[in-house]
Amino acid sequence: MVGVIGIIISLGLLMYLAYRGITVLVLAPILALFAALVGGGGDAHLMATYTEIFMKAFAGYCKSYFPIFLLGAIFGKLMDDSGSAKAIAITISKKAGQGKEILSIAIAGAILTYGGVSLFVVTFALLPIAVQLYKKAGIPKRFIPGNIGIGAFTFTMTALPGTPQIQNAIPMPFFGTDAYAAPVLGLIASVIMFGGGLLWLTTRSKKAMAKGEGYGNHPDENIVQLDESNLPSFGSALIPIILVLVINFILSKFVYVAGKYNGDYLKDYGTKLSSVGGTWSLVIALVIAIVITIILNKKRLSDAKKSINQGAIGSLLAVVNTSSEVGYGNVIQSLAGFIVIKDAILGVSSNPLISEAISVNVLAGITGSASGGMSIALGVLGKTYLDAAIQQGIDPQVLHRIATIACGGLDSLPHNGAVITTLGICGLTHKESYADLGCITVVIPICTLVIVLILATMGVV
Repeated sequence: MVGVIGIIISLGLLMYLAYRGITVLVLAPILALFAALVGGGGDAHLMATYTEIFMKAFAGYCKSYFPIFLLGAIFGKLMDDSGSAKAIAITISKKAGQGKEILSIAIAGAILTYGGVSLFVVTFALLPIAVQLYKKAGIPKRFIPGNIGIGAFTFTMTALPGTPQIQNAIPMPFFGTDAYAAPVLGLIASVIMFGGGLLWLTTRSKKAMAKGEGYGNHPDENIVQLDESNLPSFGSALIPIILVLVINFILSKFVYVAGKYNGDYLKDYGTKLSSVGGTWSLVIALVIAIVITIILNKKRLSDAKKSINQGAIGSLLAVVNTSSEVGYGNVIQSLAGFIVIKDAILGVSSNPLISEAISVNVLAGITGSASGGMSIALGVLGKTYLDAAIQQGIDPQVLHRIATIACGGLDSLPHNGAVITTLGICGLTHKESYADLGCITVVIPICTLVIVLILATMGVV
């Protein structure tokens, strides 16, 4: 019982102190060892726990996912610096026309995120365009974070089949799946999240405007005026995004599949094709897209080397943060007290889909990270869920999609790093904008998850 209390206190402190702004790089190892000390008492071997459990899990996660973090960040930076991201957003906003401002920003964000551009780059790219459109239409600025969230922080991050975001890559080695797992469930979830988000924000903005609320007075706003003279064409900007999706699909479905590619040699490396094929497909697709982006924008990228370097450096914090959370989870898993917690999670339902949905969502909420929460949950219980699914005749693809959709719910509570950063970039506070952002990124995705779970239990894949 003492061990369980130690774990609960450790998790509570992780959530609270992360919200207070202390980096998880410091929190994760300290609080993991705290839990080990409370649970193990005088028998706790703290240094061995740190080097042989925490750091081993940390390194294992880096080994599996660092290439995706790295290449995704570089690709996003090149799309930003070349003006490609802005070109896509501007073209869509012009095509949508007056009265469709919220729709155009949501679609632009969805295209960029689905194409592999990182969430933060999307926010930076869309903000000046959203400001311009909102001012002209008289829409309150406080709705911009939620508007960006519709396209960038929901279905394109977790549900839409084929998305190259890290959240969709994490389940692949656990379940032997690819980025296009459970396409029907993913498409249904995408429609619900996109439609629900648009309906919510459109209704809310119209009510606010009807009461006389306008864009608002924001004296500290410092938005650089857009210069469209040197932007690439819409078609040219879209090519790298299309390449990511098409190449990833071809490699996943027609190359790295049983009978199409001989991966027998991988047993010499201690792995199998089903565990790495999805990652390989995504890595190759991103590399090709990066090269093409540079070629198409060689005149606009005044210093491609600088863009690549900045993107690479920017990826480090994200992957190290998540690796630290995974290390934390593995230490917790090793403690005797965790058996009680594990049994409680598994005891919620005999259906592994329901248990997985709850564990991923709760851990994402505690850590304030979709990727971190899912990584911990699958690292601890992934094999258990897979074994149970196989016994019950559930397709592993469904496990994959439920995990990704579940990670995009409670992760966006107020202490989430992306939420805090997005509000900061927009120059808005939690009080001004979180009610709408939270509804779009927490409430609607959780409702979507419930619907998808019902459909999954009915056999929809």
